[in-house]
Amino acid sequence: MQSKTYAYIRVSSKDQNEARQVKEVLKFGVEKSNIIIEKASGKNLNRSKYRGLVSRLKTGDTLYINSIDRLGRDYSGIINEWYRLTNEQKIIIKVLEFVFIGDKAL
Repeated sequence: MQSKTYAYIRVSSKDQNEARQVKEVLKFGVEKSNIIIEKASGKNLNRSKYRGLVSRLKTGDTLYINSIDRLGRDYSGIINEWYRLTNEQKIIIKVLEFVFIGDKAL
């Protein structure tokens, strides 16, 4: 079975614009039909479009996110979700934005 590439884009409110995130993931060859856009708070991971995306992900698929905080604001929840996706489901996650200090990514 061939792996697929997806992107998850989240903005916190309906008046925020997701265009910048979309432009970035398109540079990596993500098909528009596999870009999931959600306008919802990041207070938890119980968001309908995110859950729908997770249910589509199969072993070996790649998931692009613009930055780690697009998954949510609860870092312990993000860590648990990251572990579940990468270690249990064997999904590859690629984060496009990291903060650099000197030559080290944080």
